[in-house]
Formats: sequence, structure tokens, C-alpha cells
Amino acid sequence: MKTSDNRIERHPFPPFIPTDAKVLIMGTFPPKPLRWSMEFYYPNKTNDFWRVMGIIFYDDVDHFRLPDGAFDEALIRAFLEEKGIALHDTGAAVIRLKDNASDKFLEIIEPVCLEALLERMPDCRFIATTGEKAAGVLAELTSTAVPKIGEWTSAVWPADGRVLQMTRMPSTSRAYPLAVDRKADAYRVFFRKAGLV
Repeated sequence: MKTSDNRIERHPFPPFIPTDAKVLIMGTFPPKPLRWSMEFYYPNKTNDFWRVMGIIFYDDVDHFRLPDGAFDEALIRAFLEEKGIALHDTGAAVIRLKDNASDKFLEIIEPVCLEALLERMPDCRFIATTGEKAAGVLAELTSTAVPKIGEWTSAVWPADGRVLQMTRMPSTSRAYPLAVDRKADAYRVFFRKAGLV
């Protein structure tokens, strides 16, 4: 048991919640720090998440990139605050079954406290997950079915009665075999439904 406990990683980042968050995007868990280009969500230089956001909102795949290929955290935070986009992951604590960031080899030891997150964002009605494992965790937390990519589910949140609209997006990992512009097309549907584009 002690060996297992030593392998548990707790989430390294606090939730990012703008003042008037309208949507919440949830991945599974960050990669190991050696992969980070910043201390923020989707920090891996090879992950397509910030490229997708650049395409959707600025028609520029490199909008959030610095000359060295890292991401511009200050620019990203300002963008999220302006648009009302909150970020957090579905895993609060995990064990990596292999020494990588693949969802396939992540064991969720403790899921996120969704109630605490939603309590801090009363205007949030739309949640997107960025992959299969995150979608599965969210489905468990909301007692809903796991949607296929691009499908939607909904649930009445018991704490306050709001209706949550939830969807599963394609993974932005480069390991997911879909061109970045096609990923952007899928995410654009979510942001249109939420009224952000």
C-alpha cells in the first residue's frame, strides 16, 4: 500500500475560473512537469489545445505561441478571462501506470469535486471534456451516459437546479489522429452552442 501511495500525484494547478465563467473545459490530468512549457493547463508544446483556440477565436494557429514554441501564459489567461472560459481537470489525484501522460495509463484515484467547482461559477451551463477518460469521469459525477465525440448529454444539477449541457470533444493530444483544423471544427461547435463565437 505504501508503494502505491508514493505513486499518487495530486493535481498541480488550481482551477482557472474567470469572474463570469460561462463554460468549463475539462481534461483528465496534466502531463509530467518535464513536458511543461508553462505552469498552466495544456502546457505541453506538442498538445494542440491552444492551437485549436487560436484557430477558432483568432484564425491563427500560432496566436498563443511564443517564438521559442512555448505558449504565452499571460495572453492565454487574459483570453480565458475575457471569454469566460474556465479550465480544470476531472482527476484530482491519479497514479500513472506508465511513465507518461496517456489517459489509457492514468488511474483516477480521486475525481475532481465538481460540486465545489460549479458552486464558484453560477453562470456555467456548458461543459466539454477533452477526451474519453475525462468524459467517463464527468458522466459518473453527473449520473449521465458517456457521450460519443460530438454528442451531447444533459443533467439537472441538484445543488441549484441548473441544466448542464455536456459534450465530449476529440482529444487535443498529438497522439489522437485528427488534423488540428478538424479538431478546431469540433470545438467550434461547442463554443457556438455556448454563445461564445
